[in-house]
Amino acid sequence: MINPDSNQVPDCQLGRIDQTREPLGILESIWQLRHRVKRIVKRRLVFMMNIMRRMFRKRSSSSQAAEIQFEPLKPGDWVRVRSKEEIKASLGNWNDMKGCAFMEEMWDYCGTRQQVLKRVGRFLDERDYHVKKVRRIVILDRVNCQGTVDFGPCDRNCFFFWREEWLEKIE
Repeated sequence: MINPDSNQVPDCQLGRIDQTREPLGILESIWQLRHRVKRIVKRRLVFMMNIMRRMFRKRSSSSQAAEIQFEPLKPGDWVRVRSKEEIKASLGNWNDMKGCAFMEEMWDYCGTRQQVLKRVGRFLDERDYHVKKVRRIVILDRVNCQGTVDFGPCDRNCFFFWREEWLEKIE
C-alpha cells in the first residue's frame, strides 16, 4: 500500500507497462515523430494566437465567469457543459485553466447535458509518475477520450478531466 501523500509510483500495471510494449517499426517511428513535431508547432501557434486575441479583446462579464464561486459538484449531479465561447473566455494562452488543459476533443461536448461520475482529488501523472493533488476537477460519466487528431484512435479510453468552472449544474 502506498501513502497517498507520497510521490511514489504505485505498484500497478502502469508502473510496468513499458516492459510489455513491442518495438515500433521504422515507418511507425517516423509517423509518430512527424505527429509529435506537428503537435508542438500547433501548440505554439495556438499560444501565439491566444496572446494576440487577448490583447485585442474587450473585457466582458462572460470572461469573468471563471471567477464566480460555485457549489462543489457531487457524483450523480447533472451538468451542462458550458458553451464554446464561455469556455474559451476562461482559458489561458495554452488552452488551459489553472493547469488543466481543455483538449480539442472536448469541444464536441460543449452545450451537452452530462452526469458527474466522480470528483478527482488525486491522480497519477504519467509524465513523471508522481501522484498529484487537484481541486475542483470532476470526471463525467461516459465522456471518454477515443484518441486524438494527432495520434489517431486509441483503445485506452481515458477520462477527460473537467474543471467545475466549465460546467453548470442543472437542477
